[in-house]
Amino acid sequence: MTGLIGAALGAVVVVPAGMAAVILGQARGVQRVVPLAVQPPPRGEGLIGRRFPGRPLTVAILGDSFAAGYGATRPRETLGVMLATALSRRLGRRVQLYRPAFVGALSSDLPHQVDAALQHTPDVAVIYIGGNDVTRFSPLRSAALHLGEAVRRLRAVGCHVIVGTCPDLGVLPPLRPPLRWLATLRSQRLAAAQTAAVVAAGGHPIALADLLNPFFRADPVRMFGADRFHPSPDGYARAAAVTLPPLLAALRAEGLLTR
Repeated sequence: MTGLIGAALGAVVVVPAGMAAVILGQARGVQRVVPLAVQPPPRGEGLIGRRFPGRPLTVAILGDSFAAGYGATRPRETLGVMLATALSRRLGRRVQLYRPAFVGALSSDLPHQVDAALQHTPDVAVIYIGGNDVTRFSPLRSAALHLGEAVRRLRAVGCHVIVGTCPDLGVLPPLRPPLRWLATLRSQRLAAAQTAAVVAAGGHPIALADLLNPFFRADPVRMFGADRFHPSPDGYARAAAVTLPPLLAALRAEGLLTR
């Protein structure tokens, strides 16, 4: 989080010394209340919809702790399993789910995740990335370029790619102005750069800031987990719910969904 402060003070905006001290103090306070990821997310992989016949649809979930489902207690509470289950029921076919995503991932980690995904020849890849790039002050242009290259590599093998762009991290309950304003500014800039990169690479962006943030802002107690940074199971369910319609629309546009 102090990376965010250094970025804000040194490259994004110019603030008075008094405000800089306030921001730095807020960042240190946030660091004290956010626990380390000492327990990995539940294993969100495997074959879903075993009762259906035919070749499974292979789905890969790439990205950070949001994609990995940090804070969930059971595999069925993770975002990937929720989406795979919904796809299986909607398509009437089995889904083989892989999850290269891991907690703490930056956009610069996507090449390794794409390498892992390509070993399984995915039909569909869903990527959620960007939160750590915002808080650790990764250069936003570089982060978007890494994402665009990941999408290009997946598209090159015929994989359909859907990307949930960076949500507005200003919604996180522990953040207070002016730190919240800086988080919002960087989130918005990254989401815009991600959208352009994903479209140019042939993927389908989903604006999580528009589709998801209103629910987290309206009901933070229910939507956030115990650390007040990562989603609760209800939060992940809402994320799956807003992702599914544009995911199905993208698959329909690609000719993978016929009903």
